[in-house]
Amino acid sequence: MSQSQVVPVRILLVEDNAADARLTRESLKECKVWNELFVVSDGEEALQFLGRTGNFSQMLRPDLILLDLNLPRKDGREVLAEIKQDPELRTIPVVILTSSAAERDIAQSYNLHANCYITKPIDLDEFSEVVRAIDGFWFSIVKLPRAAAAHS
Repeated sequence: MSQSQVVPVRILLVEDNAADARLTRESLKECKVWNELFVVSDGEEALQFLGRTGNFSQMLRPDLILLDLNLPRKDGREVLAEIKQDPELRTIPVVILTSSAAERDIAQSYNLHANCYITKPIDLDEFSEVVRAIDGFWFSIVKLPRAAAAHS
């Protein structure tokens, strides 16, 4: 496949902390996988993006969602539940990327069918390493369903 035929991996980051969003963007730029990162800052925007409504009507389905739990307007647990209940969206892997290390949050996320739960490290270098590890695992090792294949 030529470089012009390579399709970028589309990632939706749902994160209300601007510094964490910026750090995630910078860490993904350092990775070898060609990606398009889309960032929304609350749960309502995430569902609009995924439903392609409002300002997001032209957006394509993401290949992976990085979801914070503690979000304004609609929290990450509610967003995760809605994603996994929707037949059009449930095949999109959802990685919980949050500051919470609470066992209750971990258990609830997996009960809502999160694909992975990662607690954000406080240290900036460790945070970058976590994002690179997500990239390496989800885009080099795992085979993801592409949007067209997911609907067939």
